[in-house]
Amino acid sequence: FCTPCLQECLKPKKPVCGVCRSTLSAGSRALDLEKQIETTETTCNGCNKKMFLSKMRSHAASCSKYQSYIMEGVKAVTKEPLHSTRSFPNRFTFPCPYCSEKNFDQEGLVEHCKALHSMDAKQVVCPICASMPWGDPNYRSANFMEHLQRRHRFSYDTFVDYDADEDDMMAQVLMRSLRDK
Repeated sequence: FCTPCLQECLKPKKPVCGVCRSTLSAGSRALDLEKQIETTETTCNGCNKKMFLSKMRSHAASCSKYQSYIMEGVKAVTKEPLHSTRSFPNRFTFPCPYCSEKNFDQEGLVEHCKALHSMDAKQVVCPICASMPWGDPNYRSANFMEHLQRRHRFSYDTFVDYDADEDDMMAQVLMRSLRDK
């Protein structure tokens, strides 16, 4: 889990498991899950060595054949980079939609707008969303400040590979799930 998702699971008065949504108790360990991880055997997709799930993470980090297996999957879904100029705006720096001051990174834009425009009710286009391949450069947010705080607490670039073809990626995942049993 990423930290924000884990924090959401732990936020309620009765925290819940991120997988099964059962109630969590402070300080208690998931002994049944630990036992299952310690006793379930698996096979490395790289070298075909059998081991318990509890050993897989450390094995995968040192197994060159497993690393090659992962890279095969990455190469299968990565598009060739375009040699021409990209047809979408810069996703690294943004102008302020209120005062047009330029060259803010995402965090800088959020801080700038909080400091100088928190009371501005003018409907504006979010320059961060407009820079995304799926973004609508004409969509005006009714409450831009709330939008910034809800949608832009992290950078999309951390989680999205813009050069990967989604259809190829899904086909690769399905193919590997059938092959890997």
